[in-house]
Amino acid sequence: MKKLFYLFGLPLLVNFVFVFYSKGETVERAINPATVDEGVVVSGIRWATRNVDAPGTFAANPEDFGRFYKWGERRGWEIAPAGWRYSLPSGTTWLRVNDPCPEGWRLPTEEELSALRYTPYERHTRNGVAGVQFGTAPNQLFLPATGWLLQYDGRHAGSGVNGYYWSSFRTGSGFARYLGFNRYSLNVSRTNRGYGFSVRCVADE
Repeated sequence: MKKLFYLFGLPLLVNFVFVFYSKGETVERAINPATVDEGVVVSGIRWATRNVDAPGTFAANPEDFGRFYKWGERRGWEIAPAGWRYSLPSGTTWLRVNDPCPEGWRLPTEEELSALRYTPYERHTRNGVAGVQFGTAPNQLFLPATGWLLQYDGRHAGSGVNGYYWSSFRTGSGFARYLGFNRYSLNVSRTNRGYGFSVRCVADE
């Protein structure tokens, strides 16, 4: 069920579900679409259908870029970020306290990204946004080609061509594992932890 409310003169569309109790009482409970995602199972792993936007929230649509994250940090950066500075996040693992995924979700492991890498995929455009689509109908996962934020100055590059998605695994002193693609290839590799990459969560089951 959906209801229309107004905030400062702007319409807001809010989803509701009904919860029925044994005494016949009915309670309306608001569902926040920014934090709720049923996900899709691809290669035995339940993936969120949307990128992470602000920490603890999903982007509105599967083709939306969301925000960019340095490895190991919870702060989400927008395109043309203010306050960006080059730094290598400390730590050897992406701790749960810094995990930007909404409740019930987490960063994928290197193994989970590798499983996705070996899933059948194709170049795909969704609502005008280029990316890669994994799996077969009806269980398909779309990752938009979001580009990335350069480590030294935060400039946005590669939009519409490249997509880079972090894993939770650090390798070497200044590197971490990620899934990346361009027009010609798709691989799991490692790179500098100071880049701003996208985050696509897996269910914390």
